Amino acid sequence: MARISDLQKPLNSGFGMRSSAMDVIQGIDLTGKTAVVTGGYSGLGLETVRALASAGARVIVAARRPDTAATELAGVAGKIEIAALDLGDPASIDAFGASLSGPVHILINNAAIMANPLTRDSRGYESQFATNHLGHFQLVGRLWDNLVAAKGARVVSVSSIGHRIGAPDLNDPNFETTPYDKWVSYGRAKSANSLFAVELDARGKAHGIRAFSLHPGGIMTNLQRHLPQEEMIAMGWMDKEGNLNPLFKTPEQGAATSVWCATSPQLEGMGGVYCEDCDIAVRHVAGGKAHGEVRDHAVDQDAARDLWALSEKLTGVSYG
Repeated sequence: MARISDLQKPLNSGFGMRSSAMDVIQGIDLTGKTAVVTGGYSGLGLETVRALASAGARVIVAARRPDTAATELAGVAGKIEIAALDLGDPASIDAFGASLSGPVHILINNAAIMANPLTRDSRGYESQFATNHLGHFQLVGRLWDNLVAAKGARVVSVSSIGHRIGAPDLNDPNFETTPYDKWVSYGRAKSANSLFAVELDARGKAHGIRAFSLHPGGIMTNLQRHLPQEEMIAMGWMDKEGNLNPLFKTPEQGAATSVWCATSPQLEGMGGVYCEDCDIAVRHVAGGKAHGEVRDHAVDQDAARDLWALSEKLTGVSYG
């Protein structure tokens, strides 16, 4: 059996860094399909919803702030529903899962927090790991029967180039014994998103469920709300006048890879891979570029299985 790292080979999809979500959805008919998008009411999540709805899908937007979601989605055409979901609250995830009936053909794990000060949920779990990974792990478990019923579902997890910061620490995932670092935490959580897709695909493909992860690109959205401008300037994201780095994408472009992973016929029969710029990303090699590559630790199948076991233990949720 080929290892996921060996499958990290671009397909030459015909799309690229500047493709938009509307570009990649052209010619795709999602009539009769149901999609769920977490955090689908701002930034690239909003553009993801817009594209899926334009293709005829019924789109359920899972929102921590339903009233805000209703305002932001008011001008978006299509079959759009809003349901409350707080990924940091296990009871909220259970309630959301119980509220859905029928097949779910597309699930896009889009919602995230980034580089926030140390906070913990009611279980004492560190918030970036809990929200970005464990919340989505539990959500897929609660929607498992809906995904199986689709007889051909795709689960797409939005990771990040931040995964290169490091692999999850399975011995101290919640910074209980080591000092908290907001960027280390973010990188570990984004690696967890990718590893989740690896193991989910391995477990789900017998049930018709295929999973993908992706880096959407650099996009200036509400995700950066915890970062002072001085820090973003120091990292090269913008200049002193506030002009964005030319490598940044618009939200419409940032949503493209999520939509491509969720709908492209080019990915039929595939899964577990990490994507970027509307294609499968290449495997990182020593001395390689940072963009367009995935580090081995983020697609390591042994690490993915270990993370899955830890996630079951921490959430009390088992499936697959």
